[in-house]
Amino acid sequence: MLEEVLDALRLQPDGCYVDGTFGRGGHSRAILRSLDRHGRLFAIDRDVEAIAAADPDMLADPRFTLRHGSYTMLTTLIAEFGLQGKVNGVLFDLGVSSPQLDEPARGFSFSRDGALDMRMDRSGGQTAAAWLRTAAEREIVEVLRRFGEERYARRIARAIIIRRRSRPLKTTADLTQLIEDTVPTREKHKHPATRAFQAIRIHINRELEELGAALGQAVDVLIGGGRLVVISFHSLEDRLVKRFMRNAARGGTIPPEIPLAAEAITPALRIIGRAIRPSAGEVRNNPRARSATLRVAERIR
Repeated sequence: MLEEVLDALRLQPDGCYVDGTFGRGGHSRAILRSLDRHGRLFAIDRDVEAIAAADPDMLADPRFTLRHGSYTMLTTLIAEFGLQGKVNGVLFDLGVSSPQLDEPARGFSFSRDGALDMRMDRSGGQTAAAWLRTAAEREIVEVLRRFGEERYARRIARAIIIRRRSRPLKTTADLTQLIEDTVPTREKHKHPATRAFQAIRIHINRELEELGAALGQAVDVLIGGGRLVVISFHSLEDRLVKRFMRNAARGGTIPPEIPLAAEAITPALRIIGRAIRPSAGEVRNNPRARSATLRVAERIR
């Protein structure tokens, strides 16, 4: 949804922008092309491999700054450059990138056998395999239900506990096969491991907690009239984004997981249009875009 993102950001040539999910730099590259020599672009990614793969020409551009870390470092990064309240646009393109899905060693895909890792940042943190070796059954059930809306969460959790007594789950194939053997029914056009893989990935990376924090920080760094643009890929993310924007626009109660500054409890955002979905043409060219939802809000002056 590149063109939709660029339109939503309402780019100004001399503006200051943040790409909170750099990935392989597609959005950042397009934003840079729209900036003049006075413009600035900051990009963040928690994936070490994404940082390493960054285009050297982009890294050499004095208008561009790329940092390794979570987008929860947004306010810290902007404060470092003295640009608090002066950012014209913030973009979050959530979820797992295609390179992450396509590399078996990352462990994100049930269709590719590899190590059961699932960390977006492999420089630290607990792998999915390590968590599944030690997590209590009730914790596994809660994660599968909360983050995957998995109806067979209890069956899957019990099967994991039984399996690890004899041998641990080490690969994506191990977990996929266990789920296939455990789940009694199949959803049409959906692999039985889809929900569990999503749930475990979200838990391992604390995705919803970090998203809640980053949304609040985006409001704090935006200038009046600046845009917050978010692309989500599943209902849990989109629900959080939608609720955040709605509450910030009403000036009502802010969800407790979102640390919005007290002065922003009065209306801080204005919702711009309705949710945008990818065009039929884009879905044909990139089937992974089919579940994308883009939402836009503007900082009230």
